[in-house]
Amino acid sequence: MQTSKIRLDKFLVHIGYGSRSEVQKIIKQKRVTVNSQIISKPEHSFVINDSNVYVDGKEAVYSEFYYYILNKPQGVITATEDNRHQTVLDLLDPIDKRKSLAPVGRLDKDTEGLLILTNDGKLTHELLSPKKHVNKVYYAKLSGQVTPDDVLKFATGIELSDGTKYRPAKLEIIRASDTSEVFVTISEGKFHQVKRMALSIGKEVIYLKRIKMGNLLLPEDLQLGAYRSLTSQELKKLKGEE
Repeated sequence: MQTSKIRLDKFLVHIGYGSRSEVQKIIKQKRVTVNSQIISKPEHSFVINDSNVYVDGKEAVYSEFYYYILNKPQGVITATEDNRHQTVLDLLDPIDKRKSLAPVGRLDKDTEGLLILTNDGKLTHELLSPKKHVNKVYYAKLSGQVTPDDVLKFATGIELSDGTKYRPAKLEIIRASDTSEVFVTISEGKFHQVKRMALSIGKEVIYLKRIKMGNLLLPEDLQLGAYRSLTSQELKKLKGEE
């Protein structure tokens, strides 16, 4: 419960209305009301849970932490800013882009699928900590026919010629042909891990999509490039609470 007071300008910065100077300008233009009263002083303080704040007639809702799920498309990099490439934050609405969000882990530029964006550093640490071994599941298309021997190699753990070691992983064959379709479950997040593991068995990743993180599945109705807030049930699944 938010029972302590907060300055109006700080409140608006946190929920994404702009920088401190930008929100101070909005307030001084008398575009903000708190409990139906127009407030023109940025330093005005109020208790969040006892107040209704509106900007330009639209309710401004406060949350300490924000949790979004994004279906990342190819060609977009997992970063907060970049001078040359479109980033995952560039896919967000301006008000959400200013909420100090960061991606949880990374997906390669040419990899699609589930990506969490949040300002909750503790949860990010829990999901990425090597000690936690949070599973990530990928759907992949591989060049060449995947065999039961490949499945066994993944299950026993793979060591590359450069000394890189990967924990045992699960390789499930959906379709084995000249181009095979598989599910890959890993409990790490090393650089190009799925691609390098595939190369170790003589296969090349043609297409890669993350479909699950922990207990959270990528929603089937979330279009490529689209994002939304996690539901309370989805957040519990992500945190491993159900």
